[in-house]
Amino acid sequence: RVITLRLSSPDWPGHTPGQHVDVRLTAEDGYQAQRSYSIASAPAAGWLELTVEDITEGEVSPYLAEFLQPGDMLELRGPIGGYFTWTPDDGGPLLLIAGGSGVVPLMSMLRLRREIGSTVPATLLMSSRDASDIIYHAELEALAADPTVRVVHTLTRAHPPEWTGYTRRIDTSMLAEVAGSSATSGLAYVCGPTGLVENVARDLVTLGFPPDRVLTERFGPTS
Repeated sequence: RVITLRLSSPDWPGHTPGQHVDVRLTAEDGYQAQRSYSIASAPAAGWLELTVEDITEGEVSPYLAEFLQPGDMLELRGPIGGYFTWTPDDGGPLLLIAGGSGVVPLMSMLRLRREIGSTVPATLLMSSRDASDIIYHAELEALAADPTVRVVHTLTRAHPPEWTGYTRRIDTSMLAEVAGSSATSGLAYVCGPTGLVENVARDLVTLGFPPDRVLTERFGPTS
């Protein structure tokens, strides 16, 4: 249900991890549809990657995931956003929390961190429905080979018999266990469905994160 698109543009200036683009499609009759997508790749001039979840009832994602062919042209606006971003100067430790495809902008941060050889400690807590829904599964396992990177999964619907990770929705006790001592000095980024983001952000503040150190990005209807 998920595909990564690599887009080439000689005018693309590069981006900051956490930013997004607007993708606009125009039909032959002039009808237009536009959606925002987080950038998955590390910053680079001239190209970028978008990881798109195929939403059956969507207007844009089914076209991108099922019909787009190499060489096709897309209309983009961006990079957009300056709040939910991370650069090495922002420091850490990093606590990255994702629900489903909310991992995409966080992956851009982890990829930049890897490319520049940063040693800022980073923990990713990722909530997925089942093991087959874990986006970037193999790459995340490779990233976790770095002793300064920790990847923690929780599965909310089904899990294989050999599963040793969490098997519930993210809650306060899980956050306390995963965050550890970073609750007083860390920098937290939370991205995912609105309900998850609001609950996690509230719980992180309860655990001791300063509110201005908890940055959020959400998708879906607001509560």
